[in-house]
Amino acid sequence: MTDQDLLFQTEDQLPSSEPTQEAQTEKYLLFLSSGLLFGVPASAVVEIITNHVITWVPLLPGHVRGVINLRGQILPILDIRRLLAQEDRENTCIIILQTGDEQVGILVDQVEKMVDVDTSTILPVPPRSAQELVSGMCSLDGGQTMMVFDCVRLLEHT
Repeated sequence: MTDQDLLFQTEDQLPSSEPTQEAQTEKYLLFLSSGLLFGVPASAVVEIITNHVITWVPLLPGHVRGVINLRGQILPILDIRRLLAQEDRENTCIIILQTGDEQVGILVDQVEKMVDVDTSTILPVPPRSAQELVSGMCSLDGGQTMMVFDCVRLLEHT
């Protein structure tokens, strides 16, 4: 093959020295609770609401703050701080999550932003970890560590 032939070849005709691997990315919604940065898959997020009245219901576990009426649907609201054994705080930000047919709201300190995460960078949590709501963790740009919030395990607490 001459230099002139190489010059006029398209990119897909050029010989490849190494196989290209495309990174598999997934969108995550980042939120803060108790000073920890969590990420939940964007596919599980239904909506984010603020300043919604939570109705206390007696005889529920301590981490269930109460229920809300969201357009005629009654949803339980779980307080992430209580699940993490942290002190209570007056929160007004609720993330509505859906896993399968079930919806639940989680009370968080603050919603940060959406990010694309390379799924190959997510590492499993150490075995016998006390953190049962986290299924993995990864480093983000800027040196932050995101803990992957496990929505399926969360529903076990409702």
